[in-house]
Amino acid sequence: MKAVQINNYGGYDVLEVKENVTQPRVGEGQVLVEVRGVSINPFDWKVRRGFYKENMPLQFPVTVGGDFAGVVAEVGKGVSDFNRGDEVYGSSNVFNGGSGSFAEFTTSNARNTALKPKNVNFVEAAALPLVGSSAVQALEEHIKLQKGQKILIHGGAGGIGHMAVQIAKAHGAFVATTVSADDKEFVKRLGTDQAIDYKSEKFEELLKDFDAVFDTVGGETTQRSFQVLRKGGTLVSMLGQPDKKLSEQYGATGIGQGTQTNAQHLSRLAELVDSGKVKVHIDKIFTLDEVREAFKHQEEGHPRGKVVLKIK
Repeated sequence: MKAVQINNYGGYDVLEVKENVTQPRVGEGQVLVEVRGVSINPFDWKVRRGFYKENMPLQFPVTVGGDFAGVVAEVGKGVSDFNRGDEVYGSSNVFNGGSGSFAEFTTSNARNTALKPKNVNFVEAAALPLVGSSAVQALEEHIKLQKGQKILIHGGAGGIGHMAVQIAKAHGAFVATTVSADDKEFVKRLGTDQAIDYKSEKFEELLKDFDAVFDTVGGETTQRSFQVLRKGGTLVSMLGQPDKKLSEQYGATGIGQGTQTNAQHLSRLAELVDSGKVKVHIDKIFTLDEVREAFKHQEEGHPRGKVVLKIK
């Protein structure tokens, strides 16, 4: 089968499209999926560059990628939720026991897989798993966002951010978000109530008494975000644990989120998508052979929403 693999850490040049990679064998608790579409997340290029090699070393060669959508080709022992021919989506990166998604076939644990939303195609479904699960987990589980509450979402035009804006609006919240000036109209179309240009405006001077902040940017943005929270508010960051001293100082709860792309989150996400409340935005579609260009666009192009590769 055709697959994108790397033999060592590095830049775009380490990505190789190989024609004769052995098809993965389905294990207990897994499904074998014929892949129709995959998408790139910042996590994928950070893995490729070796950001996590101390804590999560790879055994080369390795097939890259996590997000996928496709059709179940084979069901492993102990799996009762799926049948051959089911249209599914999920995460099959090697760190959660999958075989890597950037390939014509991938194995995924049933616990990281769900039936894909009915109202989207495979390319759109492939864009959803990590970003959608991140937003669902943050807003519904950690923050428990309620109607009428106020939330600040950093990076509202990005992959996770643009999903979070829509889910927050589906809950009836007031949504403020930080974006570049070019992305203001885009996030307003998503339902944003207040769009703030992070380059020319200071969000902490414009906002106050917010119930929650969802941070997809990190660094000093996380630190400054405590200033907009009411006492008892919640800050969830996708980039590490927020400062505990600041949490105490502002009387807030700080949570560093590690996303669980599991069947529960994926099924909830499918429900939101099929209800019409959430729509993923595809910035650009590439082929598997264009994988280097796709990664370059993801890393350097500041895409709105997601970058996707169409497999079949």
